[in-house]
This record gives sequence, C-alpha cells and structure tokens, in this order.
Amino acid sequence: MEHIPAWVKKRAACANEQSETVHSILKELSVNTVCESAVCPNIYECFRKGYASFMILGNRCTRNCRFCGVSHDTPLPTDKKDTENVAVAVKQLGMRYAVITSPTRDDLPDGGAKQFADVTEKIRSISPQTKIELLIPDFRGNTADLQTVFDSRPDVISHNIETVHSLYPSVRPSSSYETSMEVLKIIKENGFVTKSGFMLGLGEKKHEVLSLLRELKEAGCGYLVIGQYLKPSKNALPVKEFMREEGFKEYEAAGKKMGFKNVFAGTFFRSSYMAEQLIQGVTQ
Repeated sequence: MEHIPAWVKKRAACANEQSETVHSILKELSVNTVCESAVCPNIYECFRKGYASFMILGNRCTRNCRFCGVSHDTPLPTDKKDTENVAVAVKQLGMRYAVITSPTRDDLPDGGAKQFADVTEKIRSISPQTKIELLIPDFRGNTADLQTVFDSRPDVISHNIETVHSLYPSVRPSSSYETSMEVLKIIKENGFVTKSGFMLGLGEKKHEVLSLLRELKEAGCGYLVIGQYLKPSKNALPVKEFMREEGFKEYEAAGKKMGFKNVFAGTFFRSSYMAEQLIQGVTQ
C-alpha cells in the first residue's frame, strides 16, 4: 500500500442540514453526481455547502482511463428523465452555478451531445439565473456533436486534458491528446469561455507540465485547474508522486504568467470544485 503523506489526507466533515438536503434531493430524483461516482475527496465539503456536480448519461463509462473512479461496466440505456431531474435538482438546491458532466458514451450515435444540450435548456427554463458549465467528453472530435452542445449556449464549456502527452498511452489508452487539444481549440473558436484541467503525480516531468501549459494557452484555454492524482480504486494506476503545495503554486504562477485568466492549483482541486470562484462573474 502506498504511503499517503499527511498533507494529502482530507478530514471528512460531519453531515449537516445542507448535506442531508443534498442527499435527499439526489435520492428522490435518482440523479447521479460525479462527486460520488468519481470518488471525489471534496464530496463532504461540497455537500455541506449545498453543492453537487451532476453527471448525466448514467454512471458507466465506455473507455478505460486508468486514473478514473467511474465504473467501466457496459452502459445502461439512457434515462429520458435524466436531464429534467438534474434541472429540478439545480432549482431545488438554489444553485447559482451548476457543473454538469458525463461519462464518455461512445456507444451513443452522438456521444450524448443532445443530452448536454437538453440539460442546458431545461435548467435555463426553470432556473434562468443559474450559470451553466458543461464539462464535456471529446465526442471523438466530431464537430456536428460539438455544435449540438454549442447551440444550447452554456456559459462555460470545459474539457479536461487530464495529463501530459507522453502519459496518454498508459493513462488514457482509449483517448487522444491531439483530439482533446483540438476540442479545446474549437470551443474557443466558437466564442465560449474555455476551461480545462489536469492531474499531477502520474509520472510527468516538470518540462512536460510547462509544455502542456503553453499548449493549453495556445489552444485558447482561459481557465485551468491542476490537482493531485489520488488512486480511486485498487485497479487504478499507482501514485508516482505526491506534489507539495509549493510545487502546485509554482505551476499556478507559471500559468498566470503565460496569460491564463485564472488558475487553481493544489492537492484537492478538481474540475468542478470551486468552479464558480474560478470563473467569478463570467457571463457569455
């Protein structure tokens, strides 16, 4: 078993009225969250604040990324009420800013693009004051599927690069670094606030991280989240390094110097964690 340093251990907060409300609403509406499905270390903190990050299209992924806690079982048929239930949850929780993501669904003709558009439209119809961030898969770079998402006009579109180029064969064997970079370029070219994120601790070198920062900036990415990779299951890749806070701050400073509008970097930062604070006051 790998030794986890003290600074990487996050104390679980006790339940409060807000977290009980979140659990109750999620259960009643049968809504999936990435908080639960991806074994997020911030789940107790966020639920206590009445916040959750939603996952449409089920909780089973068609790819086999070796860093992820989401199940890789055969996906179930999509639930037609899924997007409506997410919108109702956003409304009932009074969320000012909502992040919606999904597992990758290569089994669907459009990769699930229509459901992303539907959830955006449904949230807008019942909670028009809520800012919407869509954290999308790559849709295999299909521009028609991306356009389906664009047409729903979310406030922010995020797509995670996840790791440096050299580690893709071992970390994301079913995905393409080049495709993900191209998706980010297309998002920006279509006028959207563009965001990405990646992990440290998988064996990347410093020069590779700095190169990745430059490539993301050149692709048009404006906002960035950098977090520590934490092994979510026994079958996931081992952690190669636990980055100290000063290392994260060095990359955060480098990103800001390169011209990113904002960068959050630290052990427990994740794409949807403090998403509203990262993009404070952004409208599209």
